[in-house]
Amino acid sequence: MRDTVQIHVTADLPIRVRALTYANRAEVRFGKAFPVVLLVDSDAIAVLRRELDEVSAALEAAAARGGEPPEETN
Repeated sequence: MRDTVQIHVTADLPIRVRALTYANRAEVRFGKAFPVVLLVDSDAIAVLRRELDEVSAALEAAAARGGEPPEETN
């Protein structure tokens, strides 16, 4: 049995974000009919942004090298 939840985020997947000010967090909704929701504490937004920027840079570098797999970023 798997211990993770995976969703495949594509460019055409609807993504909606809203601030839950009463809870000091952000809600990120992926999809419409049966959305997956990611709740991110305000302190973790910068961490999530930094990690996404890092993996984005690794993917761009791999594409520039002709599609080599990106290096491990963790």
